[in-house]
Amino acid sequence: MGSLIWRIVGDRVPIGRDGDCRRNAGFTLAEILVVLIVIGLAAGMAYARFDSDPRQTIEREGRRLAAAIEHAASLAQWRNQTLGISAGGAGYRFWRRNPGADGDQWVPLTDDDVLASRSLPDGVTAVATQYAGQNIPPDSILPFAASGRNEPFAMEIASPEWYARLVADPLNRVALSGISPR
Repeated sequence: MGSLIWRIVGDRVPIGRDGDCRRNAGFTLAEILVVLIVIGLAAGMAYARFDSDPRQTIEREGRRLAAAIEHAASLAQWRNQTLGISAGGAGYRFWRRNPGADGDQWVPLTDDDVLASRSLPDGVTAVATQYAGQNIPPDSILPFAASGRNEPFAMEIASPEWYARLVADPLNRVALSGISPR
């Protein structure tokens, strides 16, 4: 007599002389588990993509920007170069000052992955607001001196509902202030 295959759904119906059973309808446990795993993965990806909290987005992008600024300030000292940052709405970019016969020119940094030009998620903006205690125009380049002695500055990262301030001190430490509603 042949072996019986148990099915989750369906009846066993003996067919043939040796008593082998074949399924009428139903799925094996392995088939059901594969389908559940696929559904779970799809639901997890949809949740991660569509249920993002704007406050978490502001905090994540603010911490990423703060770390990049601290890295740029350290790199300016290590390379003995003047570097800078500009934030223009939907993104920010790091620069290197190249001295020349016509004066200093700012050139975008392209040789460091951490300091690569970054576009912010949809609806998130970044802008420099103060340098050395003075209000500054948008798209200003904030310099990081090779000496490591930098002026304090402030930036704002915001979404339509929330905003946070990044404040840098003369020792190149960057703090993310509390996230507040607009």
